Amino acid sequence: MKTRVEETIGRHDKGYNCAQAVACTYCDLVGVDEETMFKLTEALGLGMGGMEGTCGAITGACVLAGMKNSTGNLEKPNSKGASYKLSRQIVEEFKNQNGATQCRELKGVDTGKVLRACPDCIRDAARIAESVLFADEEK
Repeated sequence: MKTRVEETIGRHDKGYNCAQAVACTYCDLVGVDEETMFKLTEALGLGMGGMEGTCGAITGACVLAGMKNSTGNLEKPNSKGASYKLSRQIVEEFKNQNGATQCRELKGVDTGKVLRACPDCIRDAARIAESVLFADEEK
């Protein structure tokens, strides 16, 4: 698959939050239109709205994991374990690369030491999503 990493930055520059920038860039690969994905991920930016939660770029990638992997079986949910495994891989790779997953920590709110700026978090999450979720996709 041709990389779309820089497309995520274009969306962020337009005002998309970090989750939207990642999730919307790949939404066509998981069968969701961009407006729906934009709405689904709107409250996930800024560490889920207040810098206290997981980085929005990571949560956007994890939304993609669920959309790509879920069987959608409402009567007998049977794909959670595999989806959790993909999400865990995304989160662990991001944490290994950046030293944290919480927005507040990445931005150095309490320490004054920025570990990673938003555009770099977005690029990292997009690269990880591409390798974990879309490595076998056609161009």
